[in-house]
Amino acid sequence: MNPALAMPETLPPRRRGRIQLLLILMVVIGPMLLATAMYKFSFWVPEGRSYHGTLIGNGQTLSDLGVQDAAPGETWQLLVTAPAGCQQDCQQMVFVARQIHIGLGRDAGRASHALAVTGVSAEYAEKLSQEYPRLKRYGLDPSTYTKATENLGGAQLWIVDPHGNLVLRYDGTTKGKKILNDLRHLLKLSNIG
Repeated sequence: MNPALAMPETLPPRRRGRIQLLLILMVVIGPMLLATAMYKFSFWVPEGRSYHGTLIGNGQTLSDLGVQDAAPGETWQLLVTAPAGCQQDCQQMVFVARQIHIGLGRDAGRASHALAVTGVSAEYAEKLSQEYPRLKRYGLDPSTYTKATENLGGAQLWIVDPHGNLVLRYDGTTKGKKILNDLRHLLKLSNIG
């Protein structure tokens, strides 16, 4: 048998094997390449979101926000901030934060609520100590806060992860049920806290 004549008989199975290998590689590598291209060039990005607040995706921490004496804890945190003292809107947000914490039910141990302000009146400080015994209180540097938040104004509620990173921000118009749903979703997905 002449080897030159036998080659055409073995070529089609070898070519078929190469095509199968290329198809397998494209099935495995193709989605990764497509996802990378979608991220880099921002195409086919879904517009819908499953959260109700403003996502903080720039790596800001509590110290970047101007919160003083706040060390990262072991739990997620609902932090209310008010740069101009705790007025009516701030007091309402503190109440909402506590209600959200209670609404977590069996997951309440994975979260806490806190207040960061420049100062509170003596009357409200007494009310906080009586009605909100578990509320953590921190100081707030107004200049750092204003620079970090670009003059948001008014009281804000933040969801902070156990490492001290800011995750979501809500203003006073956001309903507590929406914030509770977002926090439940985060706790469900999180392995920390």
